[in-house]
Amino acid sequence: MRSGDASRRSLTGERRFASLVAMRPAHRTSRLSAGAGSSNAIISSRENRWLKRFRAALHGANSASDAAIGVEGPHLVEAALGCGADVEAVLISTAGERHLARLESRIPADTAILRTTDRLFDALAATETPQGIAALVRPRPASFDEITLGCPLLVVLAGVQDPGNVGAILRTAEAMGATAAATCAVGGIGTSNPLAPKALRASAGSALRLRLVRAASAATFMLQLRVAGIKSYASCPAAAESAAERSGQTVPALRLWEADWKIPVALWIGNEGAGLPAEISHSADARVTIPQPAGESGAVESLNAAAAAAILLYEAARQRGTLN
Repeated sequence: MRSGDASRRSLTGERRFASLVAMRPAHRTSRLSAGAGSSNAIISSRENRWLKRFRAALHGANSASDAAIGVEGPHLVEAALGCGADVEAVLISTAGERHLARLESRIPADTAILRTTDRLFDALAATETPQGIAALVRPRPASFDEITLGCPLLVVLAGVQDPGNVGAILRTAEAMGATAAATCAVGGIGTSNPLAPKALRASAGSALRLRLVRAASAATFMLQLRVAGIKSYASCPAAAESAAERSGQTVPALRLWEADWKIPVALWIGNEGAGLPAEISHSADARVTIPQPAGESGAVESLNAAAAAAILLYEAARQRGTLN
């Protein structure tokens, strides 16, 4: 090859490269329209593999091989983008385009941006009034060492079955300064998955932002907490405390303001109907109760699990000085 030909080819290549650089979009909005992982094409088939994945994830029916969860609505998508989770894909409908202006700066460059029709989006959505935006998310896992750093305030959900209660407790926990949460089964009763659709919506995104761990055994987890220097407080109804005192229970029973919440502590919340089993409340460092005024009928023996957790966590925040 003659040197003149090589120079001309080199110059042509440089001009072509310069031309391609000049054609690149100068603003991120262009990437959302035709950039990495996305296309101007509208997904119009309900059999599309992406739509199938979104449908399964949004309804909590993921396959065993798919660890992604579905989040729906601008608030939850924003929570997922801001919590360090791996956002694999964002799906928007024609009506959902309006939400991109606020969220575009948070969407990673390698996240797939997918578009579909309002009709198909509404058909796969899990909410009654879809807002046209959803995401496939892989939450960041937490370890026991992470959740026990510093002076933690942990919430342990032991056999809380109602996903609405699970979500509400986590939402309150985050608001009151809890540092992490754990779930476990007790007495053969499991705890509802905090990342399942209904619990996630009830948490208003707190289930994504809080560090979460799943303990295989309640008894083992309590032992691990004790070794780590974290006190376990078992929430118990006042009526149950009267019975425990009559039976000679030796674990101290404290009214919520008598407990020391400034130390590393884990608050245990039990099943909505059965509460915490005896083996857990008897093994805790203390049992905490919420005194109630004596009603005329005496019919209210205990509070809803989410309501009790809110009152106890408020006292913890008050003692820790985290209330504004």
